[in-house]
Amino acid sequence: MVFLTSKIEFPDVSEASEDGMLAIGGDLSSERLLLAYQKGIFPWFEKGEAILWWSPDPRFVLFPEKLKISKSMKQVLRNKDLSVTINNDFEGVITACSQMERKGQNGTWITDEMINAYIKLYELGFAKSVEVWRNKNLIGGFYGVAINERVFCGESMFSKEPNASKMAFISFIKSSNYELIDCQLYTKHLESFGAENISRSTFLNYLL
Repeated sequence: MVFLTSKIEFPDVSEASEDGMLAIGGDLSSERLLLAYQKGIFPWFEKGEAILWWSPDPRFVLFPEKLKISKSMKQVLRNKDLSVTINNDFEGVITACSQMERKGQNGTWITDEMINAYIKLYELGFAKSVEVWRNKNLIGGFYGVAINERVFCGESMFSKEPNASKMAFISFIKSSNYELIDCQLYTKHLESFGAENISRSTFLNYLL
């Protein structure tokens, strides 16, 4: 395990453990976060823990052309009572994501420090949010970080109504031109959309 210092740098991802953990410590400055994403690394830790940095192999990703949309979701997407916006309320989306109760998790990994760090990335033009509205009420959303014109790293999503986060996720993919959506680690939920594992080395090639 590598312990980071104040110097903005990371070890080579080949030094990651079998479960993908690469380093511990450092900070969540915009400079360090951008360097991390450019190298295929992301932070993931719980409140009260030191910052943990990960680069798993394999990497769970979604190729937009392989996106699967169920018949029921196609009906949801046609719902004229709902509207979708991009970058209309980033702070509202990330805050709502931090407040969602998730099965198998105690508390949230989206701490106040994380929220502030990603709001700064948003202000710099790297982080993006997708919002789903019913009238003027924010009922679902999705946010992440754009590394280049090819890769978007999804971070988290939330729903206050059934399928709202799915609507945000699908609408974003259909309206963007990214070659790959980084989903980081396997989930059955994202697999249902067509996400799959690829090798870390293959993933890193998209970041060049």
